[in-house]
Amino acid sequence: MNAPATTLQAALQSLPQGASEAIVSANFSTQFLQALGFESDEVVPHYDTNGGGIVDRAARKTIANDIFLHTKSNPYLLLELKGKNINLTEGTPGYLKTVAQLKRHLLGSNCKSAEWGIISNSSHIQLFRKHGKVIFPATHCLALDLNNVDRVVAEIRKKIAAPSRALTVTIYNNKGGVGKTTTTVNLAGILTFLGKKVLVIDFDFNQQDLTSALGIPVSDGLVKKALTDKNVDLKSAVVTYNFTNKKLQLCFDIIPADSELANNSDRELSELMRLYALYDKLEFARQDYDYILIDSSPNWRFNSKLPVYAADVILIPTKHNNLFSLENAAMAIQKFIPEIQADKEDGSPIALPIFFNGEKITEPQREVAQKAINNILNNAKKDKFDLLPYFYPKYTSARKDLHIHEVPSYANIASAAFSRTPAVYRDRSAHEYYKSLAKEYFLQNEKH
Repeated sequence: MNAPATTLQAALQSLPQGASEAIVSANFSTQFLQALGFESDEVVPHYDTNGGGIVDRAARKTIANDIFLHTKSNPYLLLELKGKNINLTEGTPGYLKTVAQLKRHLLGSNCKSAEWGIISNSSHIQLFRKHGKVIFPATHCLALDLNNVDRVVAEIRKKIAAPSRALTVTIYNNKGGVGKTTTTVNLAGILTFLGKKVLVIDFDFNQQDLTSALGIPVSDGLVKKALTDKNVDLKSAVVTYNFTNKKLQLCFDIIPADSELANNSDRELSELMRLYALYDKLEFARQDYDYILIDSSPNWRFNSKLPVYAADVILIPTKHNNLFSLENAAMAIQKFIPEIQADKEDGSPIALPIFFNGEKITEPQREVAQKAINNILNNAKKDKFDLLPYFYPKYTSARKDLHIHEVPSYANIASAAFSRTPAVYRDRSAHEYYKSLAKEYFLQNEKH
């Protein structure tokens, strides 16, 4: 005798083949949101995100007397629904359009509090995490059926009930010499100045530049032991960098480069530890910090793969006058990051749009860089890969915006390493440059 259908199974069974969005909304969304733990007065249909359009459902648990259905303030989760006739298989035009729509919703000014977004047509479902203005996958786009719907929804409920506090950002380019360490140090400095709790990890243990730049002693085997011994906590390797002057007293935490890891070949490292070793050992930090910033080594070896695997997002510095930095950024986005995404259960990390990290750019130099980028984009198109959002994130068919964010005067900023102090604490221009970088990529309309 067959077991009776669960509520979610019954909801799926009630949907005809090719059910319209209205039918999916009427017959599936209520049961789905209830299964996620939301009562009827904790859900608002057709929620105005204010700037991002109208989303099908917004939800938030009741807080004391603050009932979401009545106040319609501070949503926690947004649900964008489609009909079964819209193909939400990952990578299809319908999927890409729906994900873009959800991202616009999540960035609406009424949704600064939103931490999660979901797309579903009842045949597929995907959960997205929002941290500041960064939106990234928290699951792959999963096919739903009668056999797995209860398990999948239970897993989503578990995720949204206990989000990580931290956003993990790996600063990576396959090309060296593009300012990854300088970016990491100064981004950590400015985020700390802006009131965020930050952990920095020097995972370029051959160069050890970040550790040296802050005057921190290298780790003598402790990081290696934590990554290879399940009984050793990586938290034991954390040290604190302190900055004090007449006006400021700031600190952020660091896991320094490990000199013993530098003694191992790439093959030896891959035999010593798993690809997910760093990711797993950072579990403590994901609840203790707002940002985890990892300075990765260049090239695509095992010691680069670990920090990319550990990340939610990848920040890619390039130089406008270095063709190889642009080509290597494209290689990372098109080949290396998808390789890691395929290995991870949640579909992360994603690449953030590139930025220029170098000297101020003249118009003739900008035109040369744009020609090089256009060649890169066209070559990727031949492989059916759209690099446009990663190089020109503000470009649309209606507004052909070729803006790429810039951090100018890189040479001056880099020289601050001699003082063992982030440039953002010594130089007003550097302070503004990196504040602009933090706001461009991470902070959603925060006033500082």
